[in-house]
Order: sequence, then C-alpha cells, then structure tokens
Amino acid sequence: MSALEKQADENACQQFVLNGGNQSAAYRVAFPPSKRWKDKTVHEKASRLFAGGKVSARVSELVEQVAKIAEEKFQVDAEYVLRRLVEIDRMDVADILKDNGSFKPLSEWPMVWRNFISSIDMAELFEGRGDKREQVGVLKKIKWPDKVRNLEMLGKHVNVNAFKEHREYTGLKGGPIQTITTQMTPQEAAEIYADTLHDE
Repeated sequence: MSALEKQADENACQQFVLNGGNQSAAYRVAFPPSKRWKDKTVHEKASRLFAGGKVSARVSELVEQVAKIAEEKFQVDAEYVLRRLVEIDRMDVADILKDNGSFKPLSEWPMVWRNFISSIDMAELFEGRGDKREQVGVLKKIKWPDKVRNLEMLGKHVNVNAFKEHREYTGLKGGPIQTITTQMTPQEAAEIYADTLHDE
C-alpha cells in the first residue's frame, strides 16, 4: 500500500506512528485548524479517522516499516528489548560502590550502569569563609533506575506476559464444552435444556 491520497490523512498516520500512538495529537498536527478545537471534538474526529479502513491499514503498514527498520539497522526487536530489561533487573549496586559506601571510579562501572543511570549530580562542599574557605568534600548524587517500573515493563513484555489474565472454560462438571450445531425445533431445544438442568 502506498501513501494515502489525502495528504492530511497520510500526515496523521505518520504522526500517529512517530508519537507512539496518540490519535488526538496526530490529528492536531495533520489538521492545523483543530488546534483551536475542544479536546473532546478532536478526540471524536481523530477516533473516526483512525477507525477508517484505509487509515487503519496505512498505520499498520507504517508500524511494520518502522519495526523492520529498527530490526535491520539497529537490531532492535522484541528479544533485544527483553534482554535489556533483564539487564536492568539484574543491576547490583555493589557493582559501583566500594565497601565503605564511596563510588568506584567510573571506568570500573559495568556498561549497564553507565547506560542506565538517569543523572549524576556533584556538589563541592566547603567550610570556612573568605581566605579560610576550603573544600572539605564532594557530594555525589545518583538517580538510580526505577527497578519496580522496569520489572513491570519486563512483566508486560510480549514474550513474558506475566500480567496477562489466563482463563479456562469447561463444560458441566469440568468436562469439555458441548456444542450443538444441528437444526432443532424450539421444543427439542427446551428438552435439551431441561436435561442439562436435570444433570446438575
């Protein structure tokens, strides 16, 4: 499938894929007059647009293209994401701290720590005033990765499905579900129903 004939519709599809799936935001970019509209109106029009067959098919095609590029050029696929989430889950603070609580030199940190630290703040500590002012230490603050959030993402990963509900259905007394596909009169159906109730 090629680009949609209506440029605004095509732009909406591309924006939707680029922004991670926000229909209203994509609609506002593709249809500039909508920036003055109420959120409810934009949401309704965006929902109608993206429910359309051609737009929906185009979005699916664009998503596939992006996934293919990510996998081919950057080797990013579901397995890669899962592997990185597991790396974060296994991060151990002992990898970057000495026994006395001070930080090891950055060159000794494992790659996973260097990749996933959100921020490092350093502040010099001084004592005294004027000519007697001297540095007495350095305060280092590190923002650790959110391990709980990471575990949640790990559990939701397509290959893990830790939070997916599993339901099993059975027929009477745990047996298989019975299906009847023959044509019958209302009287015959009532008799079968009565027999089912009687069996319980």
